[in-house]
Amino acid sequence: MTSPSASPSASTGSSRSGPVRPMHARRPDEAHRAATPLELFFDLCFVVAVSQAGVQLVHAVAEGHAAEGVLNYAMVFFAIWWAWMNFTWFASAYDTDDVPYRVVTLIQIAGVLILAAGVSRAFVQQDYIFVYIGYVVMRLALLTQWLRAAASSQGAERRTALRYVIGIALCQVGWAALVFAPQGLRPWVFLVMAIAEMAVPPIAERTMATSWHAHHIAERYGLFTIIVLGETILAAMVGVRSALDVSPELRDLLPIALGGLLIVFAAWWIYFAVPAHSRLTSNREAFLWGYGHYVIFASAAAIGAGLEVAIETAIHKSHISTTAAAASVTLPTAAFLLTVWLLHARHFKRGALQQLTLPVSALAILACTFAGEWAVLAAGLVATATVAVGETLSHHRPAHRTA
Repeated sequence: MTSPSASPSASTGSSRSGPVRPMHARRPDEAHRAATPLELFFDLCFVVAVSQAGVQLVHAVAEGHAAEGVLNYAMVFFAIWWAWMNFTWFASAYDTDDVPYRVVTLIQIAGVLILAAGVSRAFVQQDYIFVYIGYVVMRLALLTQWLRAAASSQGAERRTALRYVIGIALCQVGWAALVFAPQGLRPWVFLVMAIAEMAVPPIAERTMATSWHAHHIAERYGLFTIIVLGETILAAMVGVRSALDVSPELRDLLPIALGGLLIVFAAWWIYFAVPAHSRLTSNREAFLWGYGHYVIFASAAAIGAGLEVAIETAIHKSHISTTAAAASVTLPTAAFLLTVWLLHARHFKRGALQQLTLPVSALAILACTFAGEWAVLAAGLVATATVAVGETLSHHRPAHRTA
């Protein structure tokens, strides 16, 4: 995690000067800063791992092992999200786009693909060795980037980079306990190590924060949100296609398909209804906003898994009740809406009616859980109504949308 203040060695970083460049910090006020093709490629490869986690969550919930499946999903998704987030903030501060930087970034991509290959073993056999190896590859690759940043800086900036190096290295040693600990202790090992990982950035930057670009960060998070929501639509489509292979009856599938589509469309609309970058004005805001996106990303991906579970339940392929299947959609949808409200939407609301729109919508969607076979469609209609109310209220404040 980084800060909008520029370091003494900050540069524009806008042009390449050969195959290898000094890794100086880029300016936080750099004009026209946008996501690079490498960053977009990075996101797409990481979504492969997100997809694998979602597939395994579907299997676990549909087989009646929801608690175990959600726990495994939370742990695997943390590894994916944390590696993605650390790369994103580092790139915002130090992206040189030269040959070494590109090669190390591609190594990080290889790491997430190794992790993705091990997701099934982690869920089914409780074997986390490949997840661990993939995570270590990603994290050690980032560690080398921080070493390079340290070599190109001095003073407080250098000390910050070296603290990152030490923190990342120590955490990788600690994560080995997740592989070798008894199964019953693994959730506690995960909790301790997740806290340790999230403590590294504030400790590393306690005396000097590295620079970052608010518009660039907001764009990167927004793009990843779009990709994850796209993966959710793909998961729902795959579920419908598989259901049609079993039974051509559309009556039970159409309400779920339509409701799921409305939920995803509304989630996109609500997330982008306010200018998130305007909240990123300090390290404190950045930490809260960046860390909070764990819930946004994880819940967005879980909506797709829930839609698949609902479809399997509708065609009698799962071993859970209709209410439980509906909850697999409504719970992550409500979590998504509440977290978006907490992180940035509420800061742009004026008056009780605007402030209560998203929280009340989340509660209404939870209530849809008990609507039987119409639960997903009902949740989709509530989400759509939320957007409509937000857009209606926005006419009173033209400067911002308020969904």
